[in-house]
Amino acid sequence: MMQAIEISRPGGPEVLTPTQRPRPKPAHDQVVIKVAYAGVNRPDALQRAGLYNPPKGASDLPGLECSGEIVAVGAGVTWPAVGDQVCALLPGGGYAEYVATPAAHCLPVPHGMTLKQAACLPETFFTVWSNVFMRGGLQAGARFLVHGGSSGIGTTAIQLAHAFGARVFATAGSDEKCAACVDLGAERAINYRTADFVDEMRSEGGADLILDMVGGPYIQRNLKSLADDGRLVQIAFLQGPKVELNLVQMMTRRLTITGSTLRPQSDLAKARIAGQLREHVWPLLNAGRIAPVMDREFALADAANAHARMESSAHIGKIVLKVS
Repeated sequence: MMQAIEISRPGGPEVLTPTQRPRPKPAHDQVVIKVAYAGVNRPDALQRAGLYNPPKGASDLPGLECSGEIVAVGAGVTWPAVGDQVCALLPGGGYAEYVATPAAHCLPVPHGMTLKQAACLPETFFTVWSNVFMRGGLQAGARFLVHGGSSGIGTTAIQLAHAFGARVFATAGSDEKCAACVDLGAERAINYRTADFVDEMRSEGGADLILDMVGGPYIQRNLKSLADDGRLVQIAFLQGPKVELNLVQMMTRRLTITGSTLRPQSDLAKARIAGQLREHVWPLLNAGRIAPVMDREFALADAANAHARMESSAHIGKIVLKVS
């Protein structure tokens, strides 16, 4: 048996409850990881609230990324091996002492990086790379706007876009958070409480690409912020999934609206993202050119307070749970 945190019923952070579960066994092409740290992400909170059900066959325990040591491998696995330290994208189950995941979704811990730092990489780096670069096609010199620049996704997107030569702009909710965005490589950070990001981006000629997780009323404003032939990539909708749009400007200015969610994608699709990360991004991490931004660590048993902090939006960067 192992210690874990389960969602006792849909609700607020208080429904995260300690429990015991059987230790998982690896299926074909899977590994079992002894979890050192688990990352805390917005989809975990959505699942806890009953708004984001796990895919068929996935663990009902929250947790979509972790770091730790391989303790078992299934048939067909050639890498990693027992004893290797990895970070991994998970189908669920990260809030536990052990978790099973496809071997192809594991990545080596970057040189000089702690397991605590490595636990912050998979969910945000898979999401940002697949949406900003694979789906959004960001190129060097392009104007890129990311909303929520001080979040885990935002801090990752700023660093990656800057490292690949884009002009980076970000929104955040305080001067302190805006300063953090600039320190990470943003050319300009816009405090959305005191300034209009639409006006700011139009004064720059418009954004070639926008990464948004706000949705709701931001969608129409994002379209106004785009340059001609610009692209909006939607990855969440904290202010609602439904909105009325005037499509005239999308047609006349040749705008593209797209988006994705990571968890429901196939194992093969996630393995392809992992391969691109290993080729294009892991060298930057190994060289220390980029690194995850850490906010705070909580004990596994204190997962409720970790969720409360994340949902307060007081954090800058990633929150992790120390498991073992």
